[in-house]
This record gives sequence, C-alpha cells and structure tokens, in this order.
Amino acid sequence: MTPVVLSTPRLILRVPEAGDFDDWARFCADAETMRYLGGVQDRATAWRTMCGMAGAWIVRGFSMFSVIARDSGRWIGRVGPWQPEGWPGTEVGWGILPECTGRGLAQEAAVATIDYAVDVLRWSDVIHTIHPDNHASIALAVRLGSTLRGPARLPAPLDAMRVDVWGQSAETWRAARRSRESAPR
Repeated sequence: MTPVVLSTPRLILRVPEAGDFDDWARFCADAETMRYLGGVQDRATAWRTMCGMAGAWIVRGFSMFSVIARDSGRWIGRVGPWQPEGWPGTEVGWGILPECTGRGLAQEAAVATIDYAVDVLRWSDVIHTIHPDNHASIALAVRLGSTLRGPARLPAPLDAMRVDVWGQSAETWRAARRSRESAPR
C-alpha cells in the first residue's frame, strides 16, 4: 500500500501511526468529544479503535486520516472516509480535539477528504452520520453542502445510537466546488 497523504494550507492528513496513540487516546477519553462518537473509550479500547482504522487502510483501501497541524506537527484529530461493515453509506466523518475546534480545521480537513473520496476513490455519494443533538457537526455538514436525508441505524456496537444521515452526491459536490473555484476572490 502506498501511503496516502493530503495537504491543506494548515493541515497534513495521513494514515494513523503508532506515534499518534497518546493524543488519540486522550481524544477518545474526552467525554465531550466522544459524546456523539460512541462514548468514552479507555486506552485499551482506543488502541483497538485506532488499529481498526489503520487496518482499514489495508483491507478497504481507505479510512480515517490522522489530522496533523502543519505549524506544530501535533495530532489534532481524525477525519476521513469511513465505511465499516454494515455502515449506511460511504461516509466522510470528523472529530477534532476540543482545544482545536472553532477554527475551521474540521471543515478544511473534510473538504480535502471529500475531494479525495469523489476524485480518487470515485465515490458517487458522500454521507455524514450525525446525532440529531450534535449541532456543531450538523452546521459543518450544512456548510459542506449536505442535506438531511433522515434517520439511519449504525451496526453494533453503535446500533443504539441515534443518527441522521446528511449527504450529497459527488455530482453536487463537484458542481459546488466548480462554483467556489470560479468565484471572485
């Protein structure tokens, strides 16, 4: 497997690696961060989660990226394409450390990842599964151009979690991208 690396003005998105684990575990241990991501995880569970996402790169050819701040080299979150067995569609999901939210980093990473999903992975559709009370993620989905499609069910062990599917077709994403690129600056 050739490692995939995406770059944005402020971020590097790359396959998770062992050195990410302490920050990954801190992310998974934070109650507010994990409130809508399946709940707090202890270090051992966080390790299995990280290894599962890293392993999906080999098995599926895609998975969540580790998000690295260019200015500090620090791991600040995970964003990327995600579709484990039983998932309701081809998702681009996001999660950023709480001290790094509110600066547009999740949006910057999500835009790069959606571009990757539609241009490289050739996805025809991109969804986001979001708990109906997660107003920050809903707002980001709207900024990305996604619309509410309705409730969905995730596979176990997340099957009791309420989520709505937000999404858009690759065609809609590309049209909006062309519009953004041709807009006067």
